[in-house]
Amino acid sequence: MDIYLVRHTSVDVPFGYTYGYTDVGLKETFEQEALLVKRALSGLSFDKVWSSPLSRCLKLATYCGYPDAIADDRIKELNFGEWEMKSWEELNNDPRSKEWFENWMEMPTPGGESFKDQYNRVACFLDEIRNGEFEKVCIFAHGGVLTNARIYAGQCPPEKAFEKLPSYGEVIRLSF
Repeated sequence: MDIYLVRHTSVDVPFGYTYGYTDVGLKETFEQEALLVKRALSGLSFDKVWSSPLSRCLKLATYCGYPDAIADDRIKELNFGEWEMKSWEELNNDPRSKEWFENWMEMPTPGGESFKDQYNRVACFLDEIRNGEFEKVCIFAHGGVLTNARIYAGQCPPEKAFEKLPSYGEVIRLSF
């Protein structure tokens, strides 16, 4: 089985801000970036296509020819809770951030989730797909989801997961 994971294109958010669950817009370069993704997927046919329900993923799925992609909450980005749309500089001034930065894998953000929480929901989603009757599927999602999928596939250990965060518009293929 092959799973193609596609990260959404560049977001229109200032650099250094958290925007996990927030439904943010895309940069003006969307069409140029999306065309590259569409070309990377050309010639492939999928048994099923899923997308995060956030518009940055649904818009890319539609552009690439999959307007009926199945939206699934389990493949949303990390929920930063109270820290959504805050700069990392602001978070450094939050007294709760020190403990989170020291244990981000296990500790949830205030009102949000931990990296492990996100991994568990992504792994549940991938388990379900792998137990299906599929040969080739495509998933339009987020950097954190693609990172968790790489951990799930044994491509990297969790502690090294963010050494190579997938680029905007990157397509990753996992084979099982």
